Amino acid sequence: MHGTFQETFAGQVIYFLSGRRLCTYPEDKPGYQPPEQYLPGYKEKREEEQRQQSEKAQQSEPNVPERPPPQRFDSSQTGTTGPFLTPPETPSFEHTAALQASAPSSPPLSDDATLAEEGRAGGKGSRKGSPQLSRSGSEQEDGEKEKKEDNPYEVKWDENDPDLPLNWSVAKKCFVTFCICTLTFGVYAGSSIVSPGIESIMSSFGVGQPVAGLSLTLFVFGYGIGPLVLSPLSEIPQIGRNPPYIITLAIFVALQVPNILVSSTAGFFICRFLAGFFGSPVLATGGASIGDMWDIETRPIAMGIYGLAAVCGPTLGPLIGGAAFDHFRTYKWTLWPLLWLSGGVLIFLIFAMPETSAANILTRRARRLRRVTGNDKLRSTGEIESEHMTGAEIAKMTLVRPFAIAILDPQVFALNMYIALVYACLYCWFESFAIVFTMTYGFNGLETGLAYMGIFVGAILTYLGYVVFDRLYTVPKLRRNNGFIEPEVRLVPALFGAWWLPICLFSFGWTANASIHWIVPIVCSGTFSIGVFLLFQSVLNYLSDAYPQYQASVLAGNDTMRSLIGGAFPIFATAMFRNLQKNGPSAFPVSWGCTLLGGISVLMIPLPFVLYKYGKQIRSKSKFATHK
Repeated sequence: MHGTFQETFAGQVIYFLSGRRLCTYPEDKPGYQPPEQYLPGYKEKREEEQRQQSEKAQQSEPNVPERPPPQRFDSSQTGTTGPFLTPPETPSFEHTAALQASAPSSPPLSDDATLAEEGRAGGKGSRKGSPQLSRSGSEQEDGEKEKKEDNPYEVKWDENDPDLPLNWSVAKKCFVTFCICTLTFGVYAGSSIVSPGIESIMSSFGVGQPVAGLSLTLFVFGYGIGPLVLSPLSEIPQIGRNPPYIITLAIFVALQVPNILVSSTAGFFICRFLAGFFGSPVLATGGASIGDMWDIETRPIAMGIYGLAAVCGPTLGPLIGGAAFDHFRTYKWTLWPLLWLSGGVLIFLIFAMPETSAANILTRRARRLRRVTGNDKLRSTGEIESEHMTGAEIAKMTLVRPFAIAILDPQVFALNMYIALVYACLYCWFESFAIVFTMTYGFNGLETGLAYMGIFVGAILTYLGYVVFDRLYTVPKLRRNNGFIEPEVRLVPALFGAWWLPICLFSFGWTANASIHWIVPIVCSGTFSIGVFLLFQSVLNYLSDAYPQYQASVLAGNDTMRSLIGGAFPIFATAMFRNLQKNGPSAFPVSWGCTLLGGISVLMIPLPFVLYKYGKQIRSKSKFATHK
């Protein structure tokens, strides 16, 4: 328990303010003996011993005529390869990658940290183990690797180090996953929690429905843009994940106060945008934090729980806001619960959530060892790699590359548009709940909020089915192939999930009638979770596997595109449902609107099937994707 608390935000503050007398580490305790290789002069001493041994070996050799070196075939001259030129295989399991700590430990964001190395190599970004490597390039990498492994002043992980997040106990991993999911729920609930108070916003500020809808749209825009600026901070070894989470959440909580008290229209919407902006880090890097702890076999289960938290937030937000609005009849009281909820989450995480970034934990250990040994040459692997990264390279990685890949790679563009349209249908469809359950069935705010529970229950049942599929289908494939599967395997759940979006939208739109019991459209709404959950899990996992060298950029571009497109739809959603219904059956108030959304989702169904069958051929023509 002590080890967990000292890694929390509160533990680090106490450690700093107490002058390293509280929440101490082994390196801070009297009598600590650092490893010999970390002591000043060890490297020089070892090099001198190696030089002397080499001289003795040369002196002991008999004098024989020197032979000319054998002529070796150079593939860089002819363009062909020989058996001894085959690049060494890279380990498949990510546990080995984390032990090397050659990049931030999160799988979704790791390889973008190699941008500095790419810049030094001319921006090409060749990967170790790639078949395109020439002989000279392979030998150069082997030499660099040997030099790196031969550096005794590089602080690295031991295989069984208990501080490495991958080596934590299952109980600790589950607890930290719960912390991340709690944070995700608290922020995501803020998007839809104001929905029950839309009419109050209209009357309070004297605006129409489209303008009032900006309260949701600007929040979603904020958490779509925020990760481009804030999330890369968590990949810097000296910063880690916790400070961005805690500091931005504190700002998120503080912004709720002016958001509640402000009397101007512009001020209200600015606060909503800023709240989404500063609440965004966990929405983009929460999956990375989970990837820090769980290995490749268990990660889908943990990521599924994280996905449930992301679904529960916007689903239960109207329930929380509706209960408060029914009692006080003002939009301000939809935001007070958000302040209390996010404030409680903030206090809990300050004292409970430990740091998960292996690179950050190791960097702080190297800092302590430098102080204890007096050896200023000690560096963690993350420090060695990040010290060469320039501001221009960071800007390219965070601001330019996500959009470049999203636009230039047709596969990424198509999947981003698919997820963006799913997101748009979700938020647009949410606007129909007020029409159906408030106007048609006469529900109050709390009861309308409870109508969203069908989506919540559907998400839980879908998750359970997804876990069974993963255990019976994906994991055996991983074990048979030494931890490797083709990225297209990740799309199998999408082949099933793609059908459920139109099924839900058509059935919901044409059963929402006063003569039909209200439970029927609620049951129909639950099927939407099947499509959303399976599509999100499949597409995001596929992008991570298909673009391993640019995972951070690809996922950041996906997050931004789906937020900008999806967040824009609620502005005109209510007007769309009402205008389409003027020429439709009055007994079914959202039938034509849902039919339109269902038709859009039908047009997108072939995409996962095409990529499942031809994805490998398409990837082979991409300069960003892996060709394995």
